[in-house]
Parts: sequence; structure tokens; C-alpha cells
Amino acid sequence: MTGETVRLAFRIGYLGSGFHGSQIQPDVKTVQGELIRVFQSHKWIDKNSTEHNLVLSSRTDAGVNVRVNGGVVTIKKSLWQSLGAKKMIRAIDDRLCEGISFLDVMQVEEGWNPRIAQYRVYRYRIEGIEFWKYPGEVFSEYCNMFTGTYDASNFARLEEGKDPMRTILSCTPWIVEDRVVGFEIVGLAFLWNQVRRTANAIFKMSIGDLTMQQVKQAIEKPEIVVDFGVAPPEWLILWGVSWQQLPLPDAATEPHFTPVPEGRVAERTMRKRWRLAAEHEMKSLLYNEWAAIGELPITHHNDS
Repeated sequence: MTGETVRLAFRIGYLGSGFHGSQIQPDVKTVQGELIRVFQSHKWIDKNSTEHNLVLSSRTDAGVNVRVNGGVVTIKKSLWQSLGAKKMIRAIDDRLCEGISFLDVMQVEEGWNPRIAQYRVYRYRIEGIEFWKYPGEVFSEYCNMFTGTYDASNFARLEEGKDPMRTILSCTPWIVEDRVVGFEIVGLAFLWNQVRRTANAIFKMSIGDLTMQQVKQAIEKPEIVVDFGVAPPEWLILWGVSWQQLPLPDAATEPHFTPVPEGRVAERTMRKRWRLAAEHEMKSLLYNEWAAIGELPITHHNDS
């Protein structure tokens, strides 16, 4: 069958609030499930092998936003030759539910695995967590503590058989309009909840609930079990996954993030309304990015 089929790599983006995570689950709406539904509606994939035939690169939890994730699917070669990238993108995007965008697709070699990537980038808008205050230049030191190769057992929800050793290439402040709004973390691969647990540790150091020494010990001595909690999912963005064949696109837009209300007038209801508006700003950022990333290939027609 290999010569009769082709393996396609695709990239997608989605709003986390619309799905119960990325991986297919029974009786709930997921990103993988939505993609399978659309491919099935076009009769492009075999219903008996959907879970193995369409897989995603990075798993995300409910509520986590994604600028660029990727996946792979196998379809008939004749179908791909008749459709091409442009027709396929339009056909899929037209039937997807709101909050998910099918960005691009290309043919790859038979053994291409979307889970083996060059690196992954996450951004966390930590100012969205109530009571956070920027602690000053020490924030860069908090972030830098998480770079390097180490056993991340204290910063993950460990799954059986998973190697807890992870390599973090960088962790730096995320700056928007000359204001630190959170952090960006880049790694080869991440454990379940690793970024959100890292975010909560940075948040707690920022407000004085944790010391740098406590976090340093949690990194250096994973055998001493600690739990610093998990930050909310709605402020996290999987900014992108990069592969050699599909390098991660640069940011296409400059986000506008309204500062958190401060001072005596910023009472609880004001901050609640700000958070609702801030979530919309995150969504607006993603839609603008998808509009730029999802530029369709130009098709030239012969005059006749």
C-alpha cells in the first residue's frame, strides 16, 4: 500500500477554550477528534484506523491555546494529486468548527514523525494570574533557573515510562509594549504540565511565596518530592513547534496587551473584567497570527 498512499504533514492552530484538550477522547470535543471528523466527512481516511492515521505533535490540555501545532495523516496518493495543498486547506478549513485553523499541509517522507521536532516554544502570560506583580530585574533570574538539562520530576505530572530528563534551551521574559507580561520557554520536548508548573513556581517567587533556594533545590534534588502547584491553562500558548521541513514562522504581528489595573481603584470586579478582556486579547493575537501563517500558495492558471 505504501506506493498508493502519501504521508502529509500539516500545521494547525486552535483556541484552548473550545476543546477538552488535543488528544481524542470518548464523548468530548477534542482537536484530534475534530480533525478526524472533518477528514471522515470528506471520506479521505479509513474510519477503522483513524486514531493511528491522524496524530498530533504536541499534546495540550483543555484551555491551552496553540499558535502552531502540527500533525501527520496518510491518504491515497491519487487524492493528494487531485487536491493539492490549496484545495485541501480550503476543504478542511470550511468544515472545521470555530476556534481551530488548518494552516498548511505538505507531503513528507513515509517515516516522518511529527513528535520528533527541533524544538518547541511556549509563552505564558503570567500577569493574568491574580495578584501577580512584576518583581523587577530579578524576574530574569527566576526564568533562567529553568534552563539546562535536568530531571523535571518536580515540575511535571509524570506518566509511567516517561523519561523525566528534559533539556530547556532558554527561558526568558516575554516583553510586550516594553512591559514584562510573562515568559517564553524553549525546549526540545516537555513533560505533561511542565510549563504550567514552571509558571506557578515563577509566579510564587514573584509574590514572595517561594524562595529561589526552594526552587533551586526542587530542580537539583528531584528525589525530594515537592509540589508548587499548576498555573491556569488559559494564559498559556504553545507558540509553535519547529521541524527541519517546517520551520517555525516568526511572529507576524505585535500584540496589544492592556496592563493590569493597579492602585486603590482597581478593586476585585475591575480585575475580573480585565481578565476577561485579556483573554480576548490572547485570542485576537492568535487569529492575527493564523491569518498571516495561513497564506495559501499562489496557483497560476494558463490563459486559454
